[in-house]
Amino acid sequence: MFARVSTYQTSADRTGEPSEETVKRVLELPGCRGIYYLKGDGNKALSITLWESAEAISGSREAAASIRTATSAEQHMEILAVEEFEVLTRDLKD
Repeated sequence: MFARVSTYQTSADRTGEPSEETVKRVLELPGCRGIYYLKGDGNKALSITLWESAEAISGSREAAASIRTATSAEQHMEILAVEEFEVLTRDLKD
């Protein structure tokens, strides 16, 4: 599994939370396994998308960039970084 982590600077009056439509568009990309959106202190936010394979994350780059750019404009936030990682451990406690 692979993850793409995008870091954002949100405006002071918004959370930057993606719309249901945006989440749906991301989840419909081939090989997408899930999405998390995290809001931190100091108007910083992260999105984490999970991908089933290296091919899936690679194949999603262009479409994901388009969605990310549109969402950032709608939410008045700046994209600070986009990084990709291999997920070495995954476990959720019930």
